Amino acid sequence: MIPQEIIRLKRNGAALSAADIDDFIGALALGELAESQIGAFAMAVWFRGMTRDETVALTLAMARSGDTLSWSGIGRPIADKHSTGGVGDNVSLMLAPIAAACGLAVPMISGRGLGHTGGTLDKLESIPGYGITPDAARFRKVVDEVGCAIIGQTGALAPADGKLYAVRDVTATVDSVPLITASILSKKLAAGLETLVLDVKIGNGAFMTSQEEAETLARSLVDVANGAGVKTSALITDMNEPLADAAGNVVELRNCLDFLKGNKAGTRLETIVLAFAVEMLVQSGIAADSTEAEGRARDAIASGRAADVFGRMVHGLGGPVDLLENPDRYLTAAPVQKPVLASSDGWLGACDARAIGMSVIDLGGGRRHPQDKIDHRVGFSDILPLGTRVSKGDRIATVHAVDEVTAEKATADLAANYRIVETAPVLPPVIVTRI
Repeated sequence: MIPQEIIRLKRNGAALSAADIDDFIGALALGELAESQIGAFAMAVWFRGMTRDETVALTLAMARSGDTLSWSGIGRPIADKHSTGGVGDNVSLMLAPIAAACGLAVPMISGRGLGHTGGTLDKLESIPGYGITPDAARFRKVVDEVGCAIIGQTGALAPADGKLYAVRDVTATVDSVPLITASILSKKLAAGLETLVLDVKIGNGAFMTSQEEAETLARSLVDVANGAGVKTSALITDMNEPLADAAGNVVELRNCLDFLKGNKAGTRLETIVLAFAVEMLVQSGIAADSTEAEGRARDAIASGRAADVFGRMVHGLGGPVDLLENPDRYLTAAPVQKPVLASSDGWLGACDARAIGMSVIDLGGGRRHPQDKIDHRVGFSDILPLGTRVSKGDRIATVHAVDEVTAEKATADLAANYRIVETAPVLPPVIVTRI
C-alpha cells in the first residue's frame, strides 16, 4: 500500500476500493502514516466525498482497528442510541434504564461535552465513585446483571477513529459527512450492537442548523449502519431550546432522577425519551408495534423498574447504592443560586440554545480546552419552555454558580437571551421527522 497513491485517487475523485481503505486505516492505526498524509486524506474526502460503499468500508475498517465486543450469552437483544449533541440533552440517562427495564441490553458508550453541547460522561461523573472506564469484565457484568451500563470509550475501541479525529480537529475537516458517519458508527459497531437509533439534532443549539444538513447526515448514518449490518433508524429532533428544564451536570442529573420518578410527564423531554424507547423496542423485536412499545416504556417508569435499573447501574459502576433515595447526600449544589426574571409580560417566544450552552461553559460547567477541569455543580435549572405565558418578574430559570460575580453575569446573559413576544408563538414539533 502506497499512502500517497490512495490520497491521489481520492483527491482526483475516484471511488476507493474496500481493500485500499482497509490498508490505509490499518496503517493509520499502527502509526505508520505521517500526520500530513492523514490530513491530506481527510481533506480529499472533505472535498470529494465518499460513496455509500466507501463510507461503509471506512466505518468497518475503523471498527476493526481495535477490540470488538461480543455479547454472546447475554440473552437479550443488544441495542443502543446516539445523539449528535444538544443543550439540556440528558435523554441517554433515562433511556438506557427504561430500555433495559423492558428487556434490552444497552451497552452505551458515550462521550464528553463537545463545544457548546453537554456530555453524558460529564453528567455521570457528578456522581461520587461512578467509574466511566471500567474493565471489560465489570462492563459485561453490569450489562448482564442490570441490563445497561453507560461508560466512556477506551483507547482499545476503534483507535483509528481517535487518531483520525485528532487530525480532523486541526485541519478543518470535522464537518465532512462521510467522516462524521464513520466516526460515530465505528465505535457503535465495535461495541457489538444489533440495533441502533440515532438522534440527529436540528436548530440553533445543534451542529446541524438546517433541515437539509440534518437529513443529509441522518440518511448517511442510517444507510451506512444498515449497510454494515446494524439495523438502524434516526429521528431528527428540535434543538432550538434546551431539551430538559436544566443545562449543566448536577442539575441535569437531578432532572434525570425526577424523570425516572415520574415527575416530568407531559414535557418535551418525555416526548423525546418515549419516542426513542419506542424505536428501540420495536426495532429489536421486544414490542410488536409502537403502541405496545410506548405502553411498556410508560409502565417501566410508572412501576419504578426503570429507576431501580438506573440505581443498580450506578452502584454496579462504583457509585452509591442509595443515590435515588438520598440525592442531596451525593449531588453537591452550587454555593450561589439566583433567579432569572422575565423582563416583561408576554410569551417566551425564542432563545439561542447554543448561547445557553456557552453560558454553562462560562460558569465553569464545560471545557474550552480538552484538559480543562469542570465544575459539575454549575448551570441552569427551572428553565421554562418556549411558549410559556409569563408576567414581568416571573422566574424563567435559576442560575447555579460558584460566586456572586459569575451568577450576576449568567443571570443577565440568560435574561437577555430570551425574546418575550406579545402573542403565543408557533413552535416547531419536537420530533421533526423519521429517517
